[in-house]
Parts: sequence; C-alpha cells; structure tokens
Amino acid sequence: MRIVGGRLKGIRFNPPKNLPVRPTTDMAKEALFNILGNQLEITELKVLDLFSGTGNISLEFASRDALEITSVDQNFGCYNYLKNTSKEQNLNQIKAIKADVFKFLNQETDQFDLIFADPPFDLNRIPEIPALIFDRNLLTENGLLVIEHQSMQDLSAHPKFNEKRKYGYSAFSFFRN
Repeated sequence: MRIVGGRLKGIRFNPPKNLPVRPTTDMAKEALFNILGNQLEITELKVLDLFSGTGNISLEFASRDALEITSVDQNFGCYNYLKNTSKEQNLNQIKAIKADVFKFLNQETDQFDLIFADPPFDLNRIPEIPALIFDRNLLTENGLLVIEHQSMQDLSAHPKFNEKRKYGYSAFSFFRN
C-alpha cells in the first residue's frame, strides 16, 4: 500500500497479510483524490472513513493534511494497525475507532464534510449506507459521500446519488447533500 500524494507521497506501508481487507488500488485511489482535489479543499475537511481496513484512505487524507479523520473498522487487527501506523507517522488527525459501522452510524451525532465507505464487496447492506447517513444527517450542508463498491452494483436509486465512476472491477458512487 502506497501513499500517492501529499507530504508522505511515495511511502509504502506493509500491513500484515492476515488482515481481512481488499485495499483500494493505487490507480483508483489516485483517480479518487484527483476528483476530490478538484472539488474540495482537503485541508479543511472533517473526514469519516467507514470500513477503514488498513487505513489506506485515512492515511492518504492525513498525508494531504485533512483537518480531522475518524476511521471506523470492527476488525481488531485493522484497528490496531491503523492506530499504530498513525502514531508512528505522527498523524495526530487520525482517530481510529473499533466498532461495527452500522452501530457506529446509528449512534453518531457529529457531521462530516466527506464520508468515504469501502465495505466488503459481498456485504448485502451496502444500499443501506447512504440511506442511514442521510437519515441521520451526518453530512454537512455541502457534504459528500463516496462509496466504493463492485462496478456492476448500481446505487443510483438513492435520491442524493450524483454520479458513478468505474475503475476496473471497482466503482465509486458519489452522493451530495
């Protein structure tokens, strides 16, 4: 896993092989951050990274000096890896939380400028994510939700759906508040 931009650009992290993750590819991550960089001021963002896994996306946001990053994953190994890596790299804006994402969303009251979700592709509850986020009012007024999912999956039925971008077998669906 490599950081593709910001002050840590080029640094490679080697998470343990036994973690149950499917990290976003460098190509897809670079494309995503090009899109975000053209639409948002990353240094002013309060970010929520759901199903954060090894923290690939959280570390990328931190490298680009996002204001605050909350990373949620229920796997203890993933949580521990991100917590330790952010501490080693002095990335104090990352707050790792070990929790079930759906329980977290049902209890969370803060609002975020950007929410990124990268759930397991076989999770049948993916369409619930935008509904829950918008019902709970977890995005700021001009907030953006990005969900990474299999490219064949269609999330466009949600009224806040904006666009979908495909990168191989993965896609990003964008939802605007």
